[in-house]
Amino acid sequence: MLLVVISAFTLSAQEDTTKPTSIDPKLIDWQNARVPKEYTIADVKITGIKHLDTSIVFSISNLLPGDKFVHPGSDIFSKSIANLWRQRFFSNIEIFVTKIDGDKVWLEISLQERPRLGNFKFNGINKADAEELAIKASLAKQTIITENTLRNIKEVVTKFYTEKSFRNVSVIIEQKPDPAFANSDQLAINVVKGNKVKINEIGFYGNENVEGIRLKKQMKGTKEMSKFTLKPDEAKSPYGENKPYSFKEYTKDWGFLSLSKTKQLVDPWFRFKLFSGAKFDQKKFDDDKNNVLNYYNSLGYRDAQIVEDTAIYTKNGNLNLDLKIKEGKQYYFGNIVWKGNAKYSDSILNVILGINKGDIYNVGIMNKRLGKEASQDGGDISGLYMDEGYLFFRVDPVETAVYNDTIDYEIRVTEGPQARLKNVTIAGNEKTKDYVIRRELRTIPGELFSRTDLIRSQRELANLQYFNQETIEPGVVPDQSDGTVDINWKLEEKSSDQLELSAGWGGGIGLTGTLGVTFNNFSIRNIWKKSAWDPLPTGDGQKLSLRMQSNGRAFRSYSFSFTEPWLGGKKRNSLTIGLNNSKYSNAFDPFTGQIDRARSDTNYLKVNGISVSLGKQLKWPDDYFSLVYSINLTQYQLRNYPIFDQNFRNGTSTNISFKIGIQRSSVFDPIFPRSGSNFLASVQFTPPYSLMNKNASKTSNEFKNPEYHKWRFNAEWYVPIGKPLGADKNRQFVLKMAAKYGFMGRYNRDIGYSPFERFQVGDAGLTNNFGLLGYDIVAHRGYPVYQTSNPSINPDQQNATQFFTIFNKYTLEMRFPLVTNPSSTIYALSFFEAANGWFNYKDYNPFKLRRSVGVGMRFFLPMFGLLGFDYGIGLDRLTPGQSGLKGATRFTFMLGVEPE
Repeated sequence: MLLVVISAFTLSAQEDTTKPTSIDPKLIDWQNARVPKEYTIADVKITGIKHLDTSIVFSISNLLPGDKFVHPGSDIFSKSIANLWRQRFFSNIEIFVTKIDGDKVWLEISLQERPRLGNFKFNGINKADAEELAIKASLAKQTIITENTLRNIKEVVTKFYTEKSFRNVSVIIEQKPDPAFANSDQLAINVVKGNKVKINEIGFYGNENVEGIRLKKQMKGTKEMSKFTLKPDEAKSPYGENKPYSFKEYTKDWGFLSLSKTKQLVDPWFRFKLFSGAKFDQKKFDDDKNNVLNYYNSLGYRDAQIVEDTAIYTKNGNLNLDLKIKEGKQYYFGNIVWKGNAKYSDSILNVILGINKGDIYNVGIMNKRLGKEASQDGGDISGLYMDEGYLFFRVDPVETAVYNDTIDYEIRVTEGPQARLKNVTIAGNEKTKDYVIRRELRTIPGELFSRTDLIRSQRELANLQYFNQETIEPGVVPDQSDGTVDINWKLEEKSSDQLELSAGWGGGIGLTGTLGVTFNNFSIRNIWKKSAWDPLPTGDGQKLSLRMQSNGRAFRSYSFSFTEPWLGGKKRNSLTIGLNNSKYSNAFDPFTGQIDRARSDTNYLKVNGISVSLGKQLKWPDDYFSLVYSINLTQYQLRNYPIFDQNFRNGTSTNISFKIGIQRSSVFDPIFPRSGSNFLASVQFTPPYSLMNKNASKTSNEFKNPEYHKWRFNAEWYVPIGKPLGADKNRQFVLKMAAKYGFMGRYNRDIGYSPFERFQVGDAGLTNNFGLLGYDIVAHRGYPVYQTSNPSINPDQQNATQFFTIFNKYTLEMRFPLVTNPSSTIYALSFFEAANGWFNYKDYNPFKLRRSVGVGMRFFLPMFGLLGFDYGIGLDRLTPGQSGLKGATRFTFMLGVEPE
């Protein structure tokens, strides 16, 4: 491309072979002028324009008839050319003086338009890559083609394939006129990717004190190809000893590697590349070199350097990476002196800092414990001060001496004034009332600022499930002039209501289906206000659940519950009321296998229940504790329905029980907890009828007033594993550990254990007809429901009709979030479970457990709640000598809530 700039005195004299070559003398005088003279532009002519509007060019050039300028000495023409060139519309710009008459000048602006993009095509790559690259390179038809356009295409393509481990990418662009569009060029983008480059080996040199394998572990994004050794059958090998043998050749001669050939994994006479995940990425490699140096620094080698790194191509085109390390000497902490601290003594700060003289030097640990690195875990010195209102606190560690291998520090503390909360505002809550939010906040105007209270408030708001937890922002605005701070809570509401809907029609059964709704932010006080129904009265933080279920004449159920989480509005005292009514009918005729309506009216179990519970948040030992009291009344009416035994098939049983539970929960985000713990201990008991009435065991209906006491203990821990993957802080593995215990007792040994309120263990944990009898339905993935505590007996070979009075269950789950946003939460998991149940304390053996392993998925959709799938392998369902997993696996499904 050629830019011809003819300045204010420029004259273009082009030779024309068809006309005389005489030149106007006035133009020659113009070119040779030395004395400045004022001229006026008489006319401006624009040539070379075919598609652009000439009025736009006039406006950009800023050369208009009537404009005056001085020649020589004016830069009016060079500025005009610069303005036009800046638009990137033209490939060549020239300004000619075509006529001079006195002080009047006639101008011609000659332009050559850049071509526009017509059709374009990527050659040498697949369609999916081509479509992605077109988007990344911002290629769109009829956009102007510039040098930057072509350069950008090459850079985007090269970067795209370099990140996919193609190190020798070549991009050649062919540009030619496109007959399909006027003033347009078509581009043929020819891509040669070359071979994919992987990392064969990573070698460290000069690392005398740290093993290379430990350094390789720090390189999270730069990995070697996984290798193991094989010794193939020499009789079949077409190669001599110590010759490389490729995967393709191995599969051709011996077939794919199988378990039966693991005996060949001996003698390292060649290496077999099993996995292909060792891609080379320059950016990740640079990051990993910093990770190696950070690891050295954490070991006290603060002078460590990577003095050289070399990439050497192997014969097969892969890379050997060699890094030369200069370790330097290992340093230790020396004397640590505090300056400027008045609130806390040196001894207290030293305990929290946790660094003693002689400890290995690690500036990262020091900064973390000083609170210079952002953390919500607390336990650092900045958090200690900020919890007492010292929002303007600052701490600076300064090296005061370095001698031999020891470093002395002076930690300078600037405490500043204590800050008090001034204004606390809330924005973004369109449905939820302000008071519902404020009662969850611990940031109260007039109180001292506290970082712990701020974090706790954020967690409490997230636990409401009314707001998108990822966008909850406290908006801390300090004002050092008056020692105050404003908190501006910014919220984004999300749907928290849930709908359960299913329907069907069965021959002989009739209509079957389920309709359930849960309103998690209900407002009962506005229920009579017509204006509040949009579509329902909401915003007061109450919970209302309604559910109807029918299986024709065989089963129907209605349930209702209402929860007020802040009874009275001043303290976190909850009130929950629940009602339920169900009917199971033995409607099937055993002879015809069809529904018999008459039988459904004469063979049934009816259950009516009511429960009331009160909850209270405790202040001691801390305010994570809560205490719940409840009273439950359930009445069972049986008619020709021997649910327990033939002796009790008609009659009424009334179960009155009381329950006390104490819980401590520090779990953040109940849908996908990433940290915290949850502990629950409870006891449920009935009045001791047999102790009050010694003839109770001799009554004709021994089930009339069941008596028992049932104890439960649950413990759950959530531990984040490693660091978040990528930029998303939520993409992190989380380990869940859980232990659950339950046992039932009796008041009178002369009376058997209550048939109600037992433990059913096995399967997916979904409720069933035994759930109506108060049974705790305990899931055990990989197993059906079982009724024996002997793991050697396959539960597939039995039909459970009686259930346990004792159970133990242990769970390990590794979880990883796939999607975390307001519209859905999806995570994958793998699990190990061990559980069992027993009928009495004599047989109880906590080490005799049924074990299972498996994988699963969880989908949480705000409208439908939790959906879950698990594929479990019951390890104790495998018989000795069994090949394969047939008969030992089980697929389970869950809906609504996570099972026990």
